[in-house]
Amino acid sequence: MEQKIGIERMELAVELFGSFDENIRLIEEEFAVTVANREGELRVSGEPEDTMYACKAINALLTLLSKGEHLGEQQVRYVIGLARSGQVEKIGELTGDVICITSKGRPVKPKTIGQKAYCDSVERNTVTIGVGPAGTGKTYLAVAAAVAAFREKQIERIILTRPAVEAGERLGFLPGDLQSKVDPYLRPLYDALFDMLGAETYQKYVERGNIEVAPLAYMRGRTLDDSFIILDEAQNTSREQMKMFLTRMGFGSKVVITGDVTQIDLPADKTSGLKEAIRVLRGVEGIGICELTDQDVVRHVMVQRIIKAYDDYYRRDEKKGKRR
Repeated sequence: MEQKIGIERMELAVELFGSFDENIRLIEEEFAVTVANREGELRVSGEPEDTMYACKAINALLTLLSKGEHLGEQQVRYVIGLARSGQVEKIGELTGDVICITSKGRPVKPKTIGQKAYCDSVERNTVTIGVGPAGTGKTYLAVAAAVAAFREKQIERIILTRPAVEAGERLGFLPGDLQSKVDPYLRPLYDALFDMLGAETYQKYVERGNIEVAPLAYMRGRTLDDSFIILDEAQNTSREQMKMFLTRMGFGSKVVITGDVTQIDLPADKTSGLKEAIRVLRGVEGIGICELTDQDVVRHVMVQRIIKAYDDYYRRDEKKGKRR
């Protein structure tokens, strides 16, 4: 079976095919089709069902290109996944939504449908809980939303915090003053802020008290008005810490809680505050709960494969009734 797809501008075809035709080769391999560019139109040949899915993926990629998006391997693989799952029509939702501009002039925007739902929840709700594996952009997009709200003077302060729990190691006594001791735990938050604001601007706002990056223990006893508060790595909070944190929120504030319930570093006898909060707060007005998946991973394609392999492994173990 052969289907034809018209292309309005030749430069769209060039970008669609990619460097050394790498984008089209991916589509050909994934759907077992051949794609040829003939007289201003694409001709897709293969088995009827494969050809249909390939055409859906190509049309979605052309939609992205027509809106000024740049195609890379991760974006092409994501669109292929959408075509297979019957969600490719939603691809138009991803164009045009810029959350923030980084210090180097790069636009920050959601790259997947899951990320778009997460960003919409942050904008719409007072409290958003974003749960998902590494690489889904939970922290980065939350920091982008915080910087955007600060620039638009919707809030007066950005407060970023996370529990000081080691990821499977024991770091022991770290050298230096108190700030030096907690900095390793907070590094991912610094990195995101540096990217959005630049190191100099970040330092200026810290000195003025507009930005605070601190361990979760520093939040006790405070009321945080007119602030955008982000709790990162929330899977490592205890149930008491989570309740304490949630009750710090004051008037005019917004809260984003991020975490990955598959990477809990608490002792085995301790309940994760994040897991409990998801159960307790689901359905509460003003609180959005977004669950991102391996399909929303925007790091190297290998990260997506590794997450999926671990998920499949643990699922098989659970079916056998084993705990490893």
